[in-house]
Amino acid sequence: MRATLPDDIRQIFELQRQASRAQPDVPLTLRRERLLRLSKLLDEHGPALAAAVQADFGMRSPRLTEVADLFVLRAQLAHSLRHLARWIKPVRVRTPLFLQPASGWIERQPLGVVGVISPWNYPVQMALAPAIGALAAGNRVMVKPSEFTPHTSAQLAALVAQFFAPDEFCVVQGDAATSALIASLPFDHLVFTGSTAVGRKVAQAAAANLTPTTLELSGKSPAIIDADCDLQDAALKIAHGKLLNAGQTCIAPDYVLLPRGNEAAFAEAYRAAVARLFPYFEGHPDYASIITPRHLARLRSMLQQAQTLGAQVQLLQPVPGSPPAPPQGIGDGVGRQMAPVLVFGATPGMQLMQEEIFGPVLPVLAYERLDDAIAHINAGPRPLALYWFGRSDAARDAVLRGTVSGGVSVNDTLMHITHVNLPFGGVGDSGWGAYHGEAGFLRFCHQKSVLAQSRWSLGSLIYPPYGARFDRVMALLRRLV
Repeated sequence: MRATLPDDIRQIFELQRQASRAQPDVPLTLRRERLLRLSKLLDEHGPALAAAVQADFGMRSPRLTEVADLFVLRAQLAHSLRHLARWIKPVRVRTPLFLQPASGWIERQPLGVVGVISPWNYPVQMALAPAIGALAAGNRVMVKPSEFTPHTSAQLAALVAQFFAPDEFCVVQGDAATSALIASLPFDHLVFTGSTAVGRKVAQAAAANLTPTTLELSGKSPAIIDADCDLQDAALKIAHGKLLNAGQTCIAPDYVLLPRGNEAAFAEAYRAAVARLFPYFEGHPDYASIITPRHLARLRSMLQQAQTLGAQVQLLQPVPGSPPAPPQGIGDGVGRQMAPVLVFGATPGMQLMQEEIFGPVLPVLAYERLDDAIAHINAGPRPLALYWFGRSDAARDAVLRGTVSGGVSVNDTLMHITHVNLPFGGVGDSGWGAYHGEAGFLRFCHQKSVLAQSRWSLGSLIYPPYGARFDRVMALLRRLV
């Protein structure tokens, strides 16, 4: 990866800023053309991007990148292109009686220049999804991808430069110092996806310029199993959500809450589900590796601490008769394909219950009553996602009313992020602001209020000097509001 020099970043930012100020009104045709260029980039170079992601992870199927990165982006692009003409229209609003015959409307204008600091776990999707909303809204965009995915970052930088002028859309490369520089620039909006700890630093840096931010910060997303749910179906969907990308997903189920006494039944159902999805792990082409040795060491340290403190750690084994593990030299990431783990008896003091796990480790906690599960969730920071499995509408609604989370999937995991009409974002420690679809378009717009006064306005009736006439007018207005 060739890092972009700080002076070059500042120069590109200034080009984008000047271009945005010179063209505050971006026509529909240009916005659509930019989105179509991005769509063409994905159509023509999707395989190259998937290969770059594979190179960065060591082991990650291009098919996983196709469904989790490229397809999500294609759906967002198609949705934006389909609805953009409606989104950009001024919105007429009803004028109060006391202001009539004036009229009012809201104009949706580009903010200007939007910065995006994206993570490594879905390096194509998370870099380009905010850019889709920002470009649809008429903005210029600068993306800084993660240094942990250097092949993908370099490929994105080259392809975006091929399809866009630098003052429209560009990708800059670098390490954490480059991210800190991006956060310090006076963007009109800044999007960051990553940990809560780094998100706080990004927000502080942006605040110096009064730059509004969208922070997607993840957290500990619970999966609640109700007493009457189909346990095998729930286990399969939880296993899929947990093990997609080897658990390195911001909305992966972080832990399970289930009625006490069902622990053994869930463990058996989860093992069967994992065996169906991944009969073996090391060398499996569809099972992603942990991104770096350091990240793998962190996961192993978590498990060692939990075991030392009394938790029961159950390592899932390959199905008998599965292909033997390949030699370590085959595939850079084979040695980092971590087998899934169930953890029972986890306690609040353990690291894996205090931090987002971000790996194929699943703690299972028992509860006596549904209210206890809700209380457990509410005792911690608000999660980015929440999952509920069951048949009772009353229990489902009790969970929805009793908890606050960024988003929810009922009787499934992850899928709410793919719904183009649902905003995606966090709340509290899991972030703020949302994007995707129209919500993303609006996030990157300035909604300018306009009141057009009529020549027949009676506003002068409340001008000074104040007196008896003013009192009569105000008495009338009080009756009208």
